[in-house]
Amino acid sequence: MKVLFLAGGYGTRLERDVLANQSGKFHHLRGVAKPLVPVGGRPLISHWMDILTKLHKVEEFYVVTNEKYVAQFEAWAQAWPNLQIVSDGTTDNETRIGAVRSIQLGVQHFQITDDLLVIGGDTLFYEDFDIQNFLEAFNELQNKTKDACLVTCYNCAEHETVKFGILEVDERDVVTGFREKPQPEETVSRRACPCFYLYSRNSLPLLQEFISEKDRPFKEIDATGCFLQYVHTRKPVSVYKISGRFDVGGLQSYIVCDQYFMQKKGL
Repeated sequence: MKVLFLAGGYGTRLERDVLANQSGKFHHLRGVAKPLVPVGGRPLISHWMDILTKLHKVEEFYVVTNEKYVAQFEAWAQAWPNLQIVSDGTTDNETRIGAVRSIQLGVQHFQITDDLLVIGGDTLFYEDFDIQNFLEAFNELQNKTKDACLVTCYNCAEHETVKFGILEVDERDVVTGFREKPQPEETVSRRACPCFYLYSRNSLPLLQEFISEKDRPFKEIDATGCFLQYVHTRKPVSVYKISGRFDVGGLQSYIVCDQYFMQKKGL
């Protein structure tokens, strides 16, 4: 299994919030790639590396970033063997290639033909998440069919559906539908789906199919959930329930995430 971190965003909302904050407490975040901001005293993405590098099943790690932040990631990566980085070549938010194209870039550049765990670089889970159980669930699905994929979900509040991708599932916890930031009345589901997808190697060719479809709008190329929506109609996708996640978007969500991990460390 390989792991791909999506780190091609420009963190415009967080940067804007930091610049607007008058307290002076967050100046250290200015100009820092969001996956590298300190959370509980460590770069956000390092929390995933701490967990994943202990697993024998994971062979290699990849990061897709941009020209603005590639040097930061290269410096950070010195501490991690078996980790490679590629830049998408863009320099600002207006020229970004979109999250799904970032996955495809990683797959093509690193010639990935293995099962692939895709993780959003601004995402962390609560401490009760058990990666080993998650992988065991994936293995059970793979024993039935090598096409099987596994994604995570958690229950969100009714008013939060407009913020997240929402999964619709059947009684077997198999995905039957996906809606990108729907109004509450548009779906009965409240299962929010973070950017944490374990795609089977058999599903990876669908990336090129998805991107190549004529007249596909950029907002779909930039939303990882839209690719998941495409996959689940072609390959079986099951859900693994988690208790919650942190999505570091603006400054307030960063503060909440940082405080959680500080308390976890007893700092």
